[in-house]
Amino acid sequence: MALPLYIPKCIQSPAHCFHPPPLDRPVRINIEGPLVSIQKLLPEVSWHFDVHENKFQQASSKLAELTYRTLYGHDVRLSVENDMIVRDEYLGWVDQKNEIDYYGVTFDHLVPADDYFPEVLQINICEVDEDGGEYANTYLPFTVDPAEYIGKKILAVPRCCQRRKGTTDRSRVNGSVTQKDLIRQGYDQEVMRRLLIAYGVYSTKIPDKKFDKVPQPRTCIAPGEQ
Repeated sequence: MALPLYIPKCIQSPAHCFHPPPLDRPVRINIEGPLVSIQKLLPEVSWHFDVHENKFQQASSKLAELTYRTLYGHDVRLSVENDMIVRDEYLGWVDQKNEIDYYGVTFDHLVPADDYFPEVLQINICEVDEDGGEYANTYLPFTVDPAEYIGKKILAVPRCCQRRKGTTDRSRVNGSVTQKDLIRQGYDQEVMRRLLIAYGVYSTKIPDKKFDKVPQPRTCIAPGEQ
């Protein structure tokens, strides 16, 4: 049985302008977290793990739709142009194995086609079951009671309610979308990655702390958060 996605109310006063985001305001939304958490949200979704496969995972649209519904309180409006468009996904590959342990999707809400640097809402899923809330209680400025989540719901927290400042979120997320667009147009992936790093869009900083039980983004493959 699928667990519900839970995004708590903003702890800021006044609340951050994108927590929750206004329905009529364009925004690019990125949500990501450990694969084990995603699988609890979408237990019926099948996965294909091929580093050379360019197709989106089945989970991309499913996770985007679930996040949209959680944020806005209703399903995607098919009658509204650009109401929800999947733009990018992130797969955290396990070293020397053809499998992933971390997944994320980026989707646009009302973002014009010619806007290459829209505002970004970063949301991180916190896996509570695997470590009893250690990761969540380290990186969140509020207390997480594992008993409220284990086997009941999946915690997801916007950047405004995390200890991390997210100073590179906008450039990182938009840079990744642009990179994928250019790759689909035939540009070389490695050249694009180096170019974006050189311009400061991507960061290669490695996190100071790692958790054995909670998968983290593979910063040797994709840009890390700051």
